[in-house]
Amino acid sequence: MKENDYNIRTKVIKETFDDDSHIVSSIDAKELEIDSSVHQGGDIFITSDGKFIDLEFQNEDFTAEELAKYIEFAEELYEKHGKRISIYILCPKNINVNVREFDIYSNAPFTIKLACINEDPCEIILDHIKTKMRNGEILDVNDMMMLAKLPKMCRKEDRKYYMTEYIRIANRL
Repeated sequence: MKENDYNIRTKVIKETFDDDSHIVSSIDAKELEIDSSVHQGGDIFITSDGKFIDLEFQNEDFTAEELAKYIEFAEELYEKHGKRISIYILCPKNINVNVREFDIYSNAPFTIKLACINEDPCEIILDHIKTKMRNGEILDVNDMMMLAKLPKMCRKEDRKYYMTEYIRIANRL
């Protein structure tokens, strides 16, 4: 993960989720050896006290299935590495949250927090990529992967817009 992306994401963790953990690095999900049948996580960070933080962008309604996906991820990560995990999920205000807050019993120590923001995470990602291009920065593999995912991450009515932007940007490279 590039330094600018890292800084933006760690700032979101601190400001949006009020987490003052000292984040020391990001880690690729492949390095964590998570079973391929389990959700692979979003942007994963390691703190100075050995905890994992997973930052996710949610653009679909938050359902029981979505919550179960994150719980399974936390349990798999704990089983493999024995470390506490905090999962922070950003979503636009227009999604429906179809599960209520309650205690989840598990052998894995984890927390899951959901924050709804006024801005659409897809628009934030696209703006970030366009800013990098305007500044003459080279888009890395993660940028291109996120850009390619935008048409699937966004609301159905915005798919054509994000697909068009993806094609325009890909053609400039």
